[in-house]
Amino acid sequence: MNGEIFNANPTVYASKRSARKSKFEAGQSLWIDEQYQPELSSESEVEPIDEDEIFGGFQAFLTPKLIQITHIVTDLIRFIADPEHPNSLEELRVVSAEQIKIGDNHIMVEFTPTVPHCGMSTLIGLSIRVRLMRSLPQRFKVDIRVKPGSHQSELAVNKQLNDKERVAAALENAALLETLEKCLEPVGGPNSL
Repeated sequence: MNGEIFNANPTVYASKRSARKSKFEAGQSLWIDEQYQPELSSESEVEPIDEDEIFGGFQAFLTPKLIQITHIVTDLIRFIADPEHPNSLEELRVVSAEQIKIGDNHIMVEFTPTVPHCGMSTLIGLSIRVRLMRSLPQRFKVDIRVKPGSHQSELAVNKQLNDKERVAAALENAALLETLEKCLEPVGGPNSL
């Protein structure tokens, strides 16, 4: 972008990848799960919400289908490249599975910039949004947010990332789109060597 480095020496962490090989890594379809058995659950079933779901332990109440979607979303965004460094967002702990919340047709992803004054936060969030827009069915509403308290311009960044008109305008900018495409090339993932 402008050549300014906002975090010259970021901390790089080991990937928290599980032992299972993701469908993204295996080059398989992300939406076909041979183990999924539709006769065991019905999408038309209405499950009541209780206090435990609201005040904690939400992961324990996820259906197998929502757990699968959580893994898919994590696999989609973990290999996005940081705009400043040759590392993935997961390696810099900008994104993690714990920062992804999944509802029936709603996905909320929080990300944590490496420094509170990160000037690349909007580009990182836009990269996450574009990867999910291109990969998930249109029925999903996607919210991308900076983790509360992790950025000095948190509200402004969140507003930009979740405004459809601003996102559309950003994607019409050829220079920004070129930078965005570089971020979307997998780093440390299945297609990188």
